[in-house]
Amino acid sequence: MQCKILTIGDVCGRAGLDILRRRLWSLRKFYGVDFVVANGENAAGNGITPAQARELFDAGADVITLGNHGLHKREIAAFLDDEPYIVRPANWPGSAPGIGSTIYDTAKTRICVINLIGRVDIGFGAASPFETVDALLEKNRSKADVFVVDFHAEATSEKCAMAYHLDGRAGVLFGTHTHVQTADERIFPGGLGFITDLGMTGASDSVIGVKWEQSLAYFRGDMLVRFEESARAPRIQGALFTVEEDGRCTAVERVSVE
Repeated sequence: MQCKILTIGDVCGRAGLDILRRRLWSLRKFYGVDFVVANGENAAGNGITPAQARELFDAGADVITLGNHGLHKREIAAFLDDEPYIVRPANWPGSAPGIGSTIYDTAKTRICVINLIGRVDIGFGAASPFETVDALLEKNRSKADVFVVDFHAEATSEKCAMAYHLDGRAGVLFGTHTHVQTADERIFPGGLGFITDLGMTGASDSVIGVKWEQSLAYFRGDMLVRFEESARAPRIQGALFTVEEDGRCTAVERVSVE
């Protein structure tokens, strides 16, 4: 029995939350989606609040993943300890609140979602994502049928290396963090579906979610201001993965809809 998994790229600000509220349930129906995982670390522009996490769940996300901004809103810490379906990077220090993986039972299969953060050019002293994912796969092998990994990383090379590392052991690997959707979706020989970056769910008329006028002025050196979210031309970006009963991916399709 096939399972269709919709993965949603970094949800940025109010524009991202609002378009998911309007469109995600209809997308689930249109694609016949069984499970949705969304990266929500930028739902507040920089971080996520408990209220915004609940908005994502209400909009149709089953599991929320995070990244380097995941703890920037202080009030999220207790929520991470209490909510089993929001996961922060598993290779953060053990003292971090919350969990780095979770298992979600769908009507068709049990899905283990693992969240990792990269170590190249991301400015965060995390443990090895490769060793961390090895330990989590071993720990959960008998508990889940399908393994889905969100690798929140800057370097495309690190994400691609992780794909070779996981091929034959996981069904889905997608990258997040850069907010730019890549056109390299593929299926590896061992049955891993992969895309380097899902892209961004938010204002497409922007510079990775920021008002383009401010970003342009910043790079020109004309002014230094606190960036503001753009709300113009919202778009959902991500990828749809089709996974078989044995956990192998047999199809991957980019998604980009207004």
